[in-house]
This record gives sequence, C-alpha cells and structure tokens, in this order.
Amino acid sequence: MLENNQIDVASLDVIFNRMLETITNSKDDIFIISEQSRRSFEDMQQELEIVRQEIKIIIDESDNLERKLQLSRQRLVVVSRNFNEHSEQQIREAYENTSKLQLEVTICREREKQLRDKRDDLERRLRTLYDTIERADHIVNQVNVVINFLTTDLKNVGAALEQAKIKQDFGIRIIAAQEEERKRLSREIHDGPAQMMANVLMRSNLIDRTYREKGVEAALNEINDLKVSVRNALSEVRRIIYDLRPMALDDLGIGPTLKKYLSTLMEYNPTTEIQFISYNSERRIPSNYEVAIFRLVQESVNNAIKHGKSTQITVKIEWLEAEINVVVKDNGSGFDTENVRQGAFGIIGMKERIDLLKGSIKISSNIGKGSTILMKIPLPSKNEEIY
Repeated sequence: MLENNQIDVASLDVIFNRMLETITNSKDDIFIISEQSRRSFEDMQQELEIVRQEIKIIIDESDNLERKLQLSRQRLVVVSRNFNEHSEQQIREAYENTSKLQLEVTICREREKQLRDKRDDLERRLRTLYDTIERADHIVNQVNVVINFLTTDLKNVGAALEQAKIKQDFGIRIIAAQEEERKRLSREIHDGPAQMMANVLMRSNLIDRTYREKGVEAALNEINDLKVSVRNALSEVRRIIYDLRPMALDDLGIGPTLKKYLSTLMEYNPTTEIQFISYNSERRIPSNYEVAIFRLVQESVNNAIKHGKSTQITVKIEWLEAEINVVVKDNGSGFDTENVRQGAFGIIGMKERIDLLKGSIKISSNIGKGSTILMKIPLPSKNEEIY
C-alpha cells in the first residue's frame, strides 16, 4: 500500500470499502441471528404457556386423585377392621381400588414433576435467549453507529488523503522552488548587476589613463558612458528587488503598487497589454493581506503571460466594506480546469494563500478561450486592522 512513504490513496480506498462491506455483512448476519432468536423466543413462550396449562390440569387431576385415594383408604380401613362382615370379593376390590389409585397418584405426581422441570428449563432458556437478543440488538446498534461514522464522517477520507498528498508534494516542491529561485537570483545578479559593476570598476580605472592620453573631452565621454552603465546596473538591481518584494507595497499600498508592477510588466512584455481597474475607494489593509493579494495577482498575470501566451489581460480590484474581490481575466490559450493536478504548482500555491486568508477562489477556463480567476478575500474587522 505504501511505497517510499507515499500515500497510495487507491489502495486505501479499496481497503476502506472492503472493511465497510465486511462490517455491513457482519451486521446483517447478526441481525439474522437476532431475528431467528426472536422467533425461537416467541415459539418457546407459546410452548411455556402450554406447559403451564398442562401443569394446572395435572395439579387439578392430582388433587382429585388424592381425594379419591383418601376415600379409598378410609374404605379399606373399614373393610379391614370388619372383614367378617364383608366378603372376600369386597375386601379384594377395596385393596385393588386403593392400589390402583395409589399408582395413579404416583404417576400423576411424576408427570407433574416432569412438567415443572420442563417449565423451569423453558424459563431458563427464555432468559438466556432474551439476553442473547438484547446483546445482538445492542451490537447491531453499535455497528450501525460505526457504519454511519464510516459512511458520513469518513466518506471523504480518500479525498482528504489525496489532498494531504497534494499538500505534501506541494511542500516538497516549495523547497525545490526556493532552491531554484536562489539559483535564478544568483544567475541574474551574476549576469546582470555583478557584470555591470565589474565593468564600471574596470572603466573607472581607465578614466585616469584616458584623461592623460586623450585629454579632458575623451575622459568626460568615458564618464558619461560610465554613468549609463551605473544607471543600468541600478535599474537591474531595482528590478530584482521589486520581484522579491516591491518596496512601494509598504509605502503606498496594494493599489499603486499593482499599477506600477503591471506597467513594468508591459515594458518587459511589449506584446501584452495589461489593464488595471480599481473600484470604490482604496484603503490600507494589514500588510500580510497586501502581500498575499500582490502575490496572487502576480502569479495569475505571470501564468497568463508565460503559459497562456495572452496578449490582453485585465486586472480588477473591487473594494467592499468586508471583503476584496479580485478578478484576473486574459485572452490566452486557456486550459482544462478538470485536469490541472500535474504541473499545477502555481494554482496550488494560490489556493494555499487563499485558504490562509479564509477566502475563496474560482477558476473558469476553456481551451482556446482564455481564463478568468475570481478571488474573494474577507477582510479582518476594524479592530484587527493594522496600518
């Protein structure tokens, strides 16, 4: 299921579904056992009622035989005492009748005892069966709770794990991107300002020699060229600093900074026209919100230029009392929003920033028809604002 510490969501889904199926089948089996036990319980109750009726009948019969036996014994005593007054036949009949009644009473008592034992056994079995039914019903209820938990609270476990995996990959890619960004900055500084400053240093050493060999005018020309090189180096350094974090963001706020940034982008991308529109009154908001909005617009516009090959981009910011709405629309190549998992590093990063701000993002795009990104960012309450 796990290989190199990576989450195999498909395998987890299979295991989860099998576990749920097994639990459901077990619940059905327990329910069947419970129903069978309940039917047996009802049949046994009927049988117990019959036995109780039989006991009542046998008791009445036994009492009747006891009375007859008592009378027969009294008759036997009288015949025995006055045997001269009774014939042999009468005496024998008295003995035989008493013996017969004695046997019937014994049989009746034995039958009563058997019925009582059967009644007691049925009552014990009923109590045990009742306890079994109670436990089965309790287990079924517990299993229903588990199934309900698995099918409601954990029904999106696969999606949650997949999202966790995406975030894990995102974290790894952030580290890689940071290293790549350091390399890019190193190359830009080395190939740009560093080379320019080295050239300035070299040409500054030549000014004195030029002055001695070619005169003042040549030296002044060399100084003017040196100023151009210094100005270009300064411009390049400012561009690199601006990409890292625009200084104007802290001084002027998000509106003016975005306007200047987008204007600078058009200078570097002359084939792309970028329009910036701000609705309602702009105001300063907490610094972390300004940075987040700037990075979101920066990522959206860069994606439109780099990946979408857009020639027209519109950035709109709507200032509301409790939130800020940001729309970035382009006429680029577009993409399939249902299939952006691979290589969607920028989009994942944007969603992460939006989540941190408790906002929402909606991306609408069709291949060949451009893209529209709508971001809603709720603002903190006034007592939480930082200026």
